Amino acid sequence: MAKITYIEHSGKEHVVDVPTGLTVMEGARDNNIPGIEADCGGACACSTCHVYVDEAWVEKLPAKDPMEEDMLDFAFEPNPTTSRLTCQLKVSDDLDGLVVRMPEKQI
Repeated sequence: MAKITYIEHSGKEHVVDVPTGLTVMEGARDNNIPGIEADCGGACACSTCHVYVDEAWVEKLPAKDPMEEDMLDFAFEPNPTTSRLTCQLKVSDDLDGLVVRMPEKQI
């Protein structure tokens, strides 16, 4: 289990425990965190689970695969360094303390 902090665009924080094996997107969905829509249900077929990963975590996460890179092109104001799709971030103990910020809107 990992404790993940989701920060809404307004600045409101949600700190939740997300079970190992789920994705960061599923953690948001299961805890009713606003700002992550996840329209495709985690299939990496949209960009509605886009977040900005805290700078301290960028190098600690697995690299983006080509499909995630392609989908991020459709995200609202993507940042080449910190933008990630939460459906592609699998939760493990290594993600304990992860901080993600939601964009102003999805798409």
